Amino acid sequence: MEDRLEDLVPPEEYVVLWSFPGRCSEEQLSISKGDRVIVHAKITPEWWWAEQRGVFGYVPASYLRQGTSEEEEEEDAWQDEEYYFTYGALNLHLEMLSDKSRTETYRRVIVNNSTSLHRKVVMDLGCGTGIMSLFCAQLAQPAVVYAVEASSMVEHTKTLVKQNECEEVITVLQGRAEEIQLPEQVDVLVSEWMGNCLLFEFMVESVLLARDRWLREGGTMWPSSAALTLVPCQAHRYYAEKMAFWEKPYGLDFTPLQPLALQEFFSKPKFSHLMEPGDRLASPADVLCLDMHTLQVADLEEMQGEFQFQVEKSGVFHGFTAWFSVYFKSLEEGGATVELNTGPDSEPTHWKQTLFMLDEPISVHAASRISGTITLRRNPVWRRHLTVTLHWDISCLAQEAATCQAGTKSFPMWR
Repeated sequence: MEDRLEDLVPPEEYVVLWSFPGRCSEEQLSISKGDRVIVHAKITPEWWWAEQRGVFGYVPASYLRQGTSEEEEEEDAWQDEEYYFTYGALNLHLEMLSDKSRTETYRRVIVNNSTSLHRKVVMDLGCGTGIMSLFCAQLAQPAVVYAVEASSMVEHTKTLVKQNECEEVITVLQGRAEEIQLPEQVDVLVSEWMGNCLLFEFMVESVLLARDRWLREGGTMWPSSAALTLVPCQAHRYYAEKMAFWEKPYGLDFTPLQPLALQEFFSKPKFSHLMEPGDRLASPADVLCLDMHTLQVADLEEMQGEFQFQVEKSGVFHGFTAWFSVYFKSLEEGGATVELNTGPDSEPTHWKQTLFMLDEPISVHAASRISGTITLRRNPVWRRHLTVTLHWDISCLAQEAATCQAGTKSFPMWR
């Protein structure tokens, strides 16, 4: 650092505009879009010396900008407008309504609790087309259902409520959780807030804000709890399709494109992945468990879970597959809890699973251990986006000797 002293500047905070993997040199800092870094020295007009959470390295100056609180507020508003615009079109609603596992689970919860829901006050937050509200009105006869929707879909929701003759029970309100006003507290708050890897898009924040404002003491949240599940896996087909393909296509050597393929295809998670039955290397484990009655908005900034897997068969460790489950507690004492599981052993959902690929496949042997941590960190600027960081240690207990291999990789998650 001595040769950089003349370039030192007062430490300044910058926001990362684009992700930079920093793989070309050990002195380069790996950064993700939306991260914040502290710049300590402007070595050249192109390269600056920066720090992120105690780690130092070079970053390209053109990838950074200084942000102000006013700019961030404008950015937040833009993000929300984009988010709600997306849900104002029919495409996503068709996908969700066509997901029978997801939709039938919510209907089963309402049917199972129809007696206890009678004359209760219900809020359906992010109601979309109003399917959950209509289920409640027709199957449980609550006192009132407040169907809350922030997107322009709300106008169609009102039409559907009238078309299904539920106007006397369902009150449709347009607004965000932070802004809506209800005439009373609610007994049940139901919402379908889950995204890829459970938290993506962070609609859960709106649910927690609505809970704190409008759920009466002792009221019920549906879902009541949630869990994120992880398993180390093989992904031969996906690896061959995206990486091995370049080794000899049409008898030609295209391997110089493999580093580009690695950055393009494996730097982000693969959404809508369907893990094949023989791809799991160990038994899945829950790495995060959320209680929707006690979870706080501040908890969403960063969540970390630990894992330890015993490899059950020799194979190739390509990465991790993640999925989630949510649970609906019964309103009746001793009643059965209903589960919606998005894993590979359950009926497929529109979420499917999420695949996180390592940079290089690793051969593992039966009885090896894969342990480590998973961290879900909310993006400080793009607040509906998420970065998932996986750290793993592999203890290979072969007959000859014990070996160990470790790695860390971060995956930005955004549209």
